[in-house]
Amino acid sequence: MAGVFEPYGLSHGVVAVVFVAVSALLLIFRSAWTSRVLAIVIVAVQLPFQIHTMLPGQWDIAYSLPLQLCDLALIAAVWALWTHSPGASALTYYWGLTLTAQALLTPAYRGPDFPDWQFLMFWGIHLFTMWAAVHLTWGAGVRPDWRGYRLTLGVTAVWMVITLGFNAVAGANYGFLNAKPSGSVLDLFGPWPLYLVVAALLLAGVWALMTAPFTRSSR
Repeated sequence: MAGVFEPYGLSHGVVAVVFVAVSALLLIFRSAWTSRVLAIVIVAVQLPFQIHTMLPGQWDIAYSLPLQLCDLALIAAVWALWTHSPGASALTYYWGLTLTAQALLTPAYRGPDFPDWQFLMFWGIHLFTMWAAVHLTWGAGVRPDWRGYRLTLGVTAVWMVITLGFNAVAGANYGFLNAKPSGSVLDLFGPWPLYLVVAALLLAGVWALMTAPFTRSSR
């Protein structure tokens, strides 16, 4: 029986090594078919987990719906990998390399450790999204621009408004919009709802910095 996952423990360290190793392989062995193969792998691995969370005995309206921004980022990643859509690629890039990456730096997961399905689902969602962002941006050459930046800001704002309302009605906390997880970077941003404002402004600034180098080089 798996123990409980411990942030910065052995399994966390293995996950970090796997992330770096696979990212390097995606950049070294890139080809015309890598994007679609990665999209197929993501669906094949993650879809059964998502279906499992909706089965009787697992279903919980507060946890089972794919309303976390990381869930939406993975959906965008699959679409971007299959089509190289600039919009979906932008969402994958900005969400994947900032918000999703927080799981690797300050994981909020406190469930069973490897090889439990919850462990595999949690890290699959986050690692696959980050790998997709790395591949699309530096492997497939789908680079961010200011149009994608504005799109991501708009979609994120709409998601926040809808999810805040849903959380209030359902008694949920998708996106940590209604309460902070313990031990996260949000602890630095003050109480609710101040931390939401600070996080939104910080993201807008960080995403702008993530856009500027590509737009300068294109000019």
